[in-house]
Amino acid sequence: MFKKQLTLFTCVLALLIITLGSCKSKYEKLRASNDYAKKYQEAIKYYNKQDYQKALGLFDVLVERYRGRSAAEDLFYYYAFTNYKLKDYTSARFHFKTFADTYPSSPRAEECRFFSAYCYYLDSPTYSLDQENTLKAIETLQLFINLYPKSDRVTEASKLIQNLRDKLEQKAYENAKLYLTIGDFQSAVIALNNVLRDYPDTKYGEEVEYLAIKAQYQYAYHSFETKQVERFEQDITYADQFTDKFPTSKYGKEVKGYAKDSHDGIAEANRVLAEALTDRKLAEKLAKKDTVKVQPVSEKNQSQKIPQ
Repeated sequence: MFKKQLTLFTCVLALLIITLGSCKSKYEKLRASNDYAKKYQEAIKYYNKQDYQKALGLFDVLVERYRGRSAAEDLFYYYAFTNYKLKDYTSARFHFKTFADTYPSSPRAEECRFFSAYCYYLDSPTYSLDQENTLKAIETLQLFINLYPKSDRVTEASKLIQNLRDKLEQKAYENAKLYLTIGDFQSAVIALNNVLRDYPDTKYGEEVEYLAIKAQYQYAYHSFETKQVERFEQDITYADQFTDKFPTSKYGKEVKGYAKDSHDGIAEANRVLAEALTDRKLAEKLAKKDTVKVQPVSEKNQSQKIPQ
């Protein structure tokens, strides 16, 4: 009985292998054949059945053969979307753009131009990584809006651009804070002010302005006396502007503290500079010194690099 069951199982398994093998060989035979019309017909069938991998295998063979023919427009359209469905956004955006450039008068050109930009959007990484694709997505989405200002997709394209800009804003904000964390106070001040310049309506505005005061104070404090006065004065200016703009801020007490400490810092720097007028050795010492007392990035923190 056991032998009969084993024999039956073996026969069924062999039949299944033969059946699967014949199906595969049928597809491969078609792919290798010279019947391009049949390939085209079957590729569309595979596409409509959402068997995009097999459809792509046939389209790959057909694209060069059909280039320049009247049927090429439909073929290249399906080819681009097959790559898109397979989530190969790099290939898809190239083929969408090629279609739009090759057939600018086609009723599908607008759709392909949009999807070319959308593929860049889908390939835009998290804010902490390189943002080349994010910038390219903004550029191509804006180009789409410029080319098709009356398109139904303009609203969607505008929303996508805003999402991308939010990502760039977060990256700039996080990078600026990291400069402060690792002790590169001058770079922190510059980066924080750049956030405010590049994103004037940033949701991080109040915190960024507070951090700029904190960074500027630390920059001044770690400077030598020859540069401290102007740098503490700049911090006082930042603090006064902050207080006027955010009179009820949760950072108000700390900001007033930095302003007071900056006034004290100016007084102490002026005392040292006045002493240097009558102390030749001190004057020579100050003249030879660098403008910052400590290296902005310690060896301990050098491994924390600012993402580009």
